[in-house]
Amino acid sequence: MYGELIPEGGGDPIPLIKPNLVIGRREICDIVLRFPNVSGQHCQLTLDSGYWYIQDMNSQNGVKVNGMRVAHKLLENGDMLVISTHRYKIFYSPMECGATGPPPAEGNELVNIMSKTLLERAGLERKKNPKDKDQRRDS
Repeated sequence: MYGELIPEGGGDPIPLIKPNLVIGRREICDIVLRFPNVSGQHCQLTLDSGYWYIQDMNSQNGVKVNGMRVAHKLLENGDMLVISTHRYKIFYSPMECGATGPPPAEGNELVNIMSKTLLERAGLERKKNPKDKDQRRDS
C-alpha cells in the first residue's frame, strides 16, 4: 500500500494500492466515487519518485488541493483534496513510497514557463491593450 485517502466527515479509508489510480464515477475507475457531481473519469493520482501527484482529467467540477483549484499538483502528506465537492485527506510517507530526495519538478511548471516570453516572465513587458491600437489610428 502506498498511502490512503481519508474522507472528511467519516467513512472508510481508501487505500492507494498501486502507483497510478484513476478516480471517477465510472465502474472502470480504480477508485469509484458514486456521486452525480463526480465526472466519469475525474482525476488521476500518480506516484512519481515516491511522491503523489494529482491531475484533473478535464472534469466538470474540478479538483482542489488545500483550497486552490489545480490542473496538476504535487501532494504533500496531509494535504486536503476536494474532488468535485467531496473532501479527502491524503496520508503517505514519501520514504516508504521510495523517495530518495526532493520531489521532481512538476511538469506544468515547464509548460507555464515556456508559454511566456522572457520579458513577460521578468515582468518587463506590458500587456498589449486592444484600445491602444485604436487610439493610434485615430491620432
